[in-house]
Amino acid sequence: MQLQPERFLYPAYGTPLVEAYDRRFEAVFILLHPFIAVPLHLAWSVTKHYPTDAEIIANGSRYSWESVCRHTALFSCARLNQALLTATGSLTGDLADPAGRNALQSFLQSHPIWMPSQGRFEPLLQNDLLRILTAAGCDELIAVPEFPSVDPVTRLPISSLQARSIPFPMGGTLLAPDASLLLTVDWDSFFTLLCGPRNFLAQIAANLKLEGFFATANTDHAWFNYSMGCATVTLSPEHWQSA
Repeated sequence: MQLQPERFLYPAYGTPLVEAYDRRFEAVFILLHPFIAVPLHLAWSVTKHYPTDAEIIANGSRYSWESVCRHTALFSCARLNQALLTATGSLTGDLADPAGRNALQSFLQSHPIWMPSQGRFEPLLQNDLLRILTAAGCDELIAVPEFPSVDPVTRLPISSLQARSIPFPMGGTLLAPDASLLLTVDWDSFFTLLCGPRNFLAQIAANLKLEGFFATANTDHAWFNYSMGCATVTLSPEHWQSA
């Protein structure tokens, strides 16, 4: 059967992540976009504006969710995700966490650290995403845009992306040519889904020191919500894969 890349869009909300894509993938690793530590001259207290991608790549370094939790007393990546989404206005009403947002904003405004990128492939993770694909034996990838009816599906050589001779896709899905591995990001999220063989994902996450956790049977897109019963992500930081 001919591969139809446009089928591999971000999973529908409300569906357990492990059931996405007709259960084609053995496991889903939720890769947390790191916070961004920068030199003092790029801090919020100095610039009052988010650094450019070029500044992030040249000067930024990964700062873990675990460290932010420790400094803000939020104590779980679910609560921190909820605070991030509240800070950006993505969560309102009963789902919002104003206290968590305030604690997070106070910490970020007093330290040379910025929020992760939202809704796109984090610049500080782009090289690692390419390493994941090359470790899986790929020399090119299929880039599926968020709206394939508007923008074309393209095949991109990984070597050119590594050399930055062509731009890295902003969002959507990155798919191995044989569809054995998938990386996808949602427009409003602070994480990327890595879908593929569980042992491979666990090993590559450890080797690259990626922070995140594996989706369980009931983990869906809204894993910030304690009512979903996602026990894996409501425990203390030592229970998720730390950077």
